[in-house]
This record gives sequence, C-alpha cells and structure tokens, in this order.
Amino acid sequence: MASNHELAVEILQTIPGYVSEFQFVFDSSHININMVTESIAEFERTLVTPNSRFDQWLLGDKDALTDQEKDGYRLFKLTGCAGCHNGPAEGGQAYQKMGSFNSYDTTHPSIGRQAVTGSRSDRMRFKVPTLRNIELTYPYFHDGQARTLEEAVDTMVWVQLNRKFSPTGNAKAVSFLKTLTGDLPQIILPILPPSGPDTPSPQPFE
Repeated sequence: MASNHELAVEILQTIPGYVSEFQFVFDSSHININMVTESIAEFERTLVTPNSRFDQWLLGDKDALTDQEKDGYRLFKLTGCAGCHNGPAEGGQAYQKMGSFNSYDTTHPSIGRQAVTGSRSDRMRFKVPTLRNIELTYPYFHDGQARTLEEAVDTMVWVQLNRKFSPTGNAKAVSFLKTLTGDLPQIILPILPPSGPDTPSPQPFE
C-alpha cells in the first residue's frame, strides 16, 4: 500500500514465497508489474455480491421489492440515471464528466482522467462507479464530499441531469439503491510468505 510500481515489484522479488508462486502461475521467476496487476485483477473478479433483493426481483420474485422501491427504480430509469449506471454492476463501464449540466464544486485536487491522458477534454471525467452495495460504500464521490445517500442522490441528479428531486422522490430513489446490497463474499485470509533476507524494511511515513 502507498507504494509505486517499481518499489512494489522490487519488494515482491525479494520474497521467495511470492517468487515461487509467480513462477508457478506465470512460468517466470522475474516479476513485473503486469503480472502483479493481473494477479490482483484475478482476485477482484471473485468479489461478486449476488442475491441482492433487486436480483431476486429480476429473477421473478415479485415480492422482493416494496412498492416504494419499485417506484424508485422507475424514477431511476425515467430521470436518466440508468444512462450511465447500467449493466450487471449498475455502472463501472464508462467514464463521464462530473458536472455534465451544472458545475460540481470541490476543493479536491483531483482532475480526473486528464491526469492520465493529458487532454483538457478529460478534466473532471471519472469512471462511473458501480451502484452495487452503494449503501455500504460511503462517503461518496472522488472527494468523499457526500456523506449520505440522500445527499449523493440530490447532488448527482443536479450536476449530471439538471434535475431536482422532491423529498419524496429522493426517498424513493434511495430506497431503490439500498436494494442493490448483495451477499458479501466470505474471504479466508491467507498466511503470507515471510520476507527474505534482501527485503527492505518498512519506511514509516514522515
């Protein structure tokens, strides 16, 4: 954590247990960052959270959602939220500008995709987040500015869609979003391999 690519690879290369695992999987004892990111991605693919009440409703259980939650889903689609938050993960498939209609005010230094591409057109363009388990992943947005789902919903419909919800509409939308909470995976923590004689000591933050 809090490391750059070069340092991460350097440290992994000094731990015999990791070297042997990479040798087994990639047929190479020389670790590189592509192997590391591919390994992390393979683990992340197991982090699915099925069986949300919305999933149950889609599969035919008409009683899985309340009338208010169904109204929230209709509002979610009619307002245009589904234009970005779609697919199995309800998002995570595209980049969009934060503040498509109205400006998003923040003091956070992040400039979005522009930091990667260098293109002015990518300023404040971020990856659309998945809405799966959204009630558990507060605070919201890249700057953590919205502390509640209610606040996040009001902000998004204004800056992205130029709309405003009534308190009743907000409550319906939030109730729908909470139906996207699924069964969390049970992860057994592994025993990590010990450091090798050449593994550098941790450097505390200053």
